[in-house]
Amino acid sequence: MKIIISRTDKIGDVVLTLPLAGIMKENIPGVFIYFLGSSYTEAIVKRSQHVDEFLNWNEISKTMDLPKADCIIHVFPNKKVAQLAAKRNIKLRIGTSHRIFHWWTCNKLVSFTRKNSPLHEAQLNTKLLAPLGIDKTYSLAELNIFSGWHKTREKRAHELLTDKINVILHTKSKGSAMEWPLNSYKDIIDGLPRDKFQFFISGTADEGTIIRSELPTIFEGENVTDITGEFTLNSFIDFIEQCDGLLACSTGPLHIASISGIQCLGLYPSVRPMHAGRWGPIGIQSSYLEAESVNPNVLDITTNKVIGVLNTWVKQE
Repeated sequence: MKIIISRTDKIGDVVLTLPLAGIMKENIPGVFIYFLGSSYTEAIVKRSQHVDEFLNWNEISKTMDLPKADCIIHVFPNKKVAQLAAKRNIKLRIGTSHRIFHWWTCNKLVSFTRKNSPLHEAQLNTKLLAPLGIDKTYSLAELNIFSGWHKTREKRAHELLTDKINVILHTKSKGSAMEWPLNSYKDIIDGLPRDKFQFFISGTADEGTIIRSELPTIFEGENVTDITGEFTLNSFIDFIEQCDGLLACSTGPLHIASISGIQCLGLYPSVRPMHAGRWGPIGIQSSYLEAESVNPNVLDITTNKVIGVLNTWVKQE
């Protein structure tokens, strides 16, 4: 049986969808898993040992040609993908009933609501497996294992890494999440021992420009390295895996760090559905803090709480 998982949106969403491949591998003997995603997330998908082949939607959207498959699961509703799958007569086309275009492009609709559910996003994704006879609510620990993430085969220390506890500060989110103030990240740098911690401030080149404009002094510490705009996604994943920890709001790099198994701390609002209960990291060394108020415009998490968590981090072997 050949199954396409369709998730053409962002990094964090894709990371939290990877467990579907592992679950199907365990429950459907001989299944071949395609993952249809954007070119931006290809490096993420290829880290899962349970995905047999990546399908690049950026290319397929031009040729409008899908490989032969027995089933497609529309985890992220995409009207063009749904129309193409129907046109190609994929036998089983699974989608949520909450998208009108699925009513005529899918032949198996699953009805569940994400907005008010107490379940995590990764758990909600598994609801779409019910038409395949897989109807179980998995724990986050189980889903972390089912992601099938495998680290870089070559174990070598990156030239930027030090003998200290190497921590990535990913301060921006491209507007996809509520961000912690830059001043608070600066307070973290100043509040932890310089001889114990080395900080790497990450982000895109554009985000680096914004950070330098808003708070240039954040880069001034002798234990701070600016790595904004320095990596491709694939090389950034390698770097994350070799670091000891990562601090960020609800962003893709947080979920990469989480699923790769390093120490990470996510900063979240307490308001639903943006809270950690829905979008928190699922890795074995992951933790999170939520804002003290339900103000949707302020991520009021004290630096003392964050410092308290980072002080428990250790050098990874």
